[in-house]
Amino acid sequence: MMPESGFSRFRRGRRGFLAAAAAGLATTATLTPRLAVGQARIDITRGQVQPMPIAVSPFHGAGAEASTGRQIRDVVAGNLERCELFRPIEEGAYIQSPEQLRTAIEPRFVDWRQIGAQALAHGFVEQQPDGRLRVGFRLWDVVHGGYVTGGVYTAQSANWRRVAHIVSDAIYKALTGEDGYFDTRIVYISETGPLQRRVKRLAIMDQDGANHRFLTDGRNLVLTPRFSPSAQEIAYLSYVNNRPRVLLQNIDTGRQEVVGDFPGMTFAPRFSPDGNRVIMSMSQEGATSIFTMDLRTKRAQRLTNSGAIDTSPSYSPDASEIAFNSDRGGAGQLYVMDAQGGNARRISFGSGRYFTPVWSPRGDLIAFTKQEAGEFLIGVMKPDGSQERLIDRAFHVEGPTWAPNGRVLMYFSEGRADARGMGRNTRLYSIDLTGYNKREVVTPTEASDPAWSPLIP
Repeated sequence: MMPESGFSRFRRGRRGFLAAAAAGLATTATLTPRLAVGQARIDITRGQVQPMPIAVSPFHGAGAEASTGRQIRDVVAGNLERCELFRPIEEGAYIQSPEQLRTAIEPRFVDWRQIGAQALAHGFVEQQPDGRLRVGFRLWDVVHGGYVTGGVYTAQSANWRRVAHIVSDAIYKALTGEDGYFDTRIVYISETGPLQRRVKRLAIMDQDGANHRFLTDGRNLVLTPRFSPSAQEIAYLSYVNNRPRVLLQNIDTGRQEVVGDFPGMTFAPRFSPDGNRVIMSMSQEGATSIFTMDLRTKRAQRLTNSGAIDTSPSYSPDASEIAFNSDRGGAGQLYVMDAQGGNARRISFGSGRYFTPVWSPRGDLIAFTKQEAGEFLIGVMKPDGSQERLIDRAFHVEGPTWAPNGRVLMYFSEGRADARGMGRNTRLYSIDLTGYNKREVVTPTEASDPAWSPLIP
C-alpha cells in the first residue's frame, strides 16, 4: 500500500464539493500543491500550442475496482486530449505499472522521461465497507522530478465519471494555471424529422457526451435553453398549446414553472448571475423590448422602450451591464446598457448584421453571431466593441455559449436543406477561443441551441 504520509497536508477541495455529499460525492482530502522549481506550464493565451505529452496511468484497483480504475483513466485522458493542450501517451509504452505506482512513494521519473512524458497522473480506486468508492490521484512533474498536486474523493459507485471529470479539472488547472471545464453539462435542442415537421426536444448530457437524456417529450416546441448559475435549473422558451411561454425546469425533478403570464410573446430567456432574475424579450404591438423578472416576487421591469426590436439580452458576470442586439439603428447591431436599462451604447460597427451576444464568464469578451455576404460567422469582441475577431464561418453557424472558464466556445452549425427539407445536418461544435481545435460535439440526433453549464456544485 502507498504510505499515507504523502497525504498529510490537506486543504479543502473545490467550492461546493462537500455540499455535493447528498448526491453521493464528497472531497475527503485535497493535497496542497508543491510546485516543482521551473515546473513546465502551458501558455493557453497563445494561439496554437504544442500539446504537452502526459502519461495517465490506469488507477490501481483490486478485483472489480480495476475495471473502474481503467474507466477513470480513459475519461481523464479523453478530456485532456480533446482540449488539445495535452497529448496522452499510449499506455503500451508505460514501463512502470499501476501496481508499482501504488506502492511507491514517488514514481521512477527516469522511466517516464524515457517515453517522453512531461507530466504523470496516476491514482487508486478502493471500495469502502459502505459500498462507496474512495478515489485518489497524484500529478507529478516528470521533467523536474517533483510532486504537483493530488486529492482523495469519496463517491457513490455510479458517480465515478464525476470524479474523473474533477480529477481532469485539477490536472488542467495545475498545468495551465486556469480553471478547467470538464465537470460540466450541456443542454441543447435535439432535432429530428423534416424541415416542415421538425420535432424539437430538450436534451442534456455531460460535456463529453455521456449520461445523455431527454428532458421533454417533443409534444411542445422548445427553444433557447439556458442554465441557472446553480446548474440545477433551465430557462427556455416553449410553445405550450401553441402559446409561447418562458419556462423554468428543474433538471433532477422535472418540475416546470411558467415565468409570469405576459400578454405578448416572450423569448430569449437568460438568468441573472445571482440566479434571482430572468431577463428576456417580450413582443407587443410591433415592438420587442427587454424585460427582467424577479423570480421571488414575480415582478417584471421593462428595461428598453425604443420602439425597435431589442432582444438576446445577456448580463455581464458582475450584473452591472447587459449586452443585447437591436435594430434601432437600422440593421441589427450589438449594444451594451446599464443593468437598469439606461446608457445604451452601440459597440458593433463592422459590416453585416450582429446578433446573439453572450458575455464571457471572465467578463473580458462578448461572443456573437454575425451575418455577412451570405454566410454566418462566430466572433468575439471586447465589451467596448474593440478587437473584434472572427473565429469560424459557415453557411449557418449561430448561438455561441461559453465554457465556464471562458476559454472555449460551443455553437451549432447547419448545412443547406434539399428540396424535401432534408440534409440540414445541424450539429454542435466546440472551438478554442483562439480559433483552433474545432471539434464536433457528438449527439444522438441533430442538435442546436447549446448552453454550457457552470461547474457542477
